[in-house]
Amino acid sequence: MTKITFPVEASHIMMFARALGETNPVYLDAEAAKEAETGGIVAPPTFVQAVAQFDPDYHLRPKPGQKWFGSAKGPSGIDGKPPSSGGLHAEQHYEYHRHPRPGDVLTAEIKQGKTWEKESKRAGKLTFTERITEFRDQKGELVVTARSVGVKTERPVDAG
Repeated sequence: MTKITFPVEASHIMMFARALGETNPVYLDAEAAKEAETGGIVAPPTFVQAVAQFDPDYHLRPKPGQKWFGSAKGPSGIDGKPPSSGGLHAEQHYEYHRHPRPGDVLTAEIKQGKTWEKESKRAGKLTFTERITEFRDQKGELVVTARSVGVKTERPVDAG
């Protein structure tokens, strides 16, 4: 993945917080946030995942003129079963070095982490893959480190 740069704006933070049903004023109210421990508006946990909205190649984004899963009046705009990597999202961890704030311009860079395998009775070999995404601010300082782990199965899980 190439580096993706995106602005952190108070309106983005507000919309993200509202989508979560979050009512904490440190995400929504500049005046109240000034009086809080944060000293101003900060982004809620997991906000950095919104970077996907700035990635033109994001796999869940519709592409003009192409059918995609979810693009029709029915449950799908594609014929047959939707394409799948055969994998699952297994874990997600965030390490905050500081809160993202309005005015930051974050750059996300994904790095491959460890890969390991385990054996499963029902699905055969399980391959775990770690991805590390570093979010740095406009000064190049590390703001958030996100670590995700995906798992792929050797074969579909047996029903019995």
